[in-house]
Amino acid sequence: MASPQEIYDWLRLVNTDGIGAITFAKLIRNYGSVAEALKILEKNGRKLPTQTWAETEFLNAERQNIKIILKCDNIYPQNLLALRDAPPILYAKGNLNLLSLAPTVAIVGSRNASLNARQITTKIAFDLTEKHILVISGMARGIDSSAHLGALEALDNCGPTIAVLGTGVDIIYPPENSDLYHRISEQGLILSEMPLGNSALGSSFPRRNRIISALSNGVLVSEASEKSGSLITANFAIKQQKQIFAIPGSPSDPRSAGPNKLLRAGAHMVETADDIIQVINTSSQNNSLKELPLFSDDLFTMPLDNSSKTTNIPTDRKLEIEEFLSTDAVNIDELIRVSGLDTATVMMQIVDLEMEGRIIRMPGNKIALNGKK
Repeated sequence: MASPQEIYDWLRLVNTDGIGAITFAKLIRNYGSVAEALKILEKNGRKLPTQTWAETEFLNAERQNIKIILKCDNIYPQNLLALRDAPPILYAKGNLNLLSLAPTVAIVGSRNASLNARQITTKIAFDLTEKHILVISGMARGIDSSAHLGALEALDNCGPTIAVLGTGVDIIYPPENSDLYHRISEQGLILSEMPLGNSALGSSFPRRNRIISALSNGVLVSEASEKSGSLITANFAIKQQKQIFAIPGSPSDPRSAGPNKLLRAGAHMVETADDIIQVINTSSQNNSLKELPLFSDDLFTMPLDNSSKTTNIPTDRKLEIEEFLSTDAVNIDELIRVSGLDTATVMMQIVDLEMEGRIIRMPGNKIALNGKK
């Protein structure tokens, strides 16, 4: 295991402005160690988080029984290592043994799911856990919460589950999931790559989704609209060569559009947990979908990183909507109208640009190019 000083160094580098997961890995390859990378960056005038901040972060984690896991640690999940943008650091609260448990299935879906979908999801998660298949989700409202509850109620109310958060692991979001959060931390495991205290930001949840899919052997999509975040998770899973499952729904319900499209593209249809278990137990590592027509254009045209801020790793990428932006604020609804792009495409490009620090949000649902870059 890493020493406290190593953890301090990793915390400082990970939290340096403009250093994303890919940039972090490149810096280590270039300079041989985190400590050396910090020295080089500091020598070049880069503003770094202080040693005191890192020590405080470490102590705060210890006080809350939160483990800081480095990518070089033996307990770091092996499935995540396959990601080009694998999180350098994970914060974990709960049963760390679950990180090496297999097989695993992620269950995702609509936040405003129907009662029927919630009941089906709870039943499937319960049955999967009874068969010792670990259920992973994101602790959001709706389908995520139903999946966690089903898993927790299995095995005589002692079932495990993993929740991957888009906030700091110490932040309960949504707030109404307080009881669920505490129960997962006792019976299962809560994970996040975000520093302690980080509140919910829109850009954090697509990043969170790549971790959910990478940890799993397969992803089940329950109710989800055609352009929902759940299909972002499915898209990551397809790229990661994971099995894709979907629960069919009524064509008249927009919340069924996502899983129905996945099914038409070749996803495994699921009515009960047995449909998943059979595939997980008999299939190879290759996923059941080679290409999804609805994902012919990447939701992320570049791996998640802040590389444009990093002097030694330049980028020349320009997203479509950037052509319409200036340092003068524009209304997002007007941007959608003028660009001719669909709402989902515009919003995902905004997420990309915001993560890279290339735009800033303004009051009144407006955005503008960051004039300080």
